[in-house]
Amino acid sequence: MSSDNRIYFQQVIHIPHNPGGTTIKPRQSSYTEADNKGIFKEALQKELGVKFSQHALQRMNSRNIKLSEADVAKLNNAVDKAAQKGAKESLVLMDNLALVVSVKNKTVITAIDGTSMKDNVFTNIDSAVII
Repeated sequence: MSSDNRIYFQQVIHIPHNPGGTTIKPRQSSYTEADNKGIFKEALQKELGVKFSQHALQRMNSRNIKLSEADVAKLNNAVDKAAQKGAKESLVLMDNLALVVSVKNKTVITAIDGTSMKDNVFTNIDSAVII
């Protein structure tokens, strides 16, 4: 008995051997092109590590904050350490920079440079990582 295995959006559909010759149509996937883009984006993001919220990107741009690949690697490592300790919202202090990160979502919520950090109170965090 032979079978034809086809892959549709990460699903394996088994079509049994059909000696009678009637046509068997594979089940149509309910995924749309937008779903495919979302799945790809999610997989890519998992590979890349932390992402930056729109708010964080605006703050970084307005404060002329730039992170090197090495900085992002350190940030990823810090977020992983915070996750291992059960942190949910973390303040990451790196050089002359403060980043508030949603550990669960691996998302930088906001970024503050050294001069803007003075006289600030950081709320809604449950941990701090100093790198």
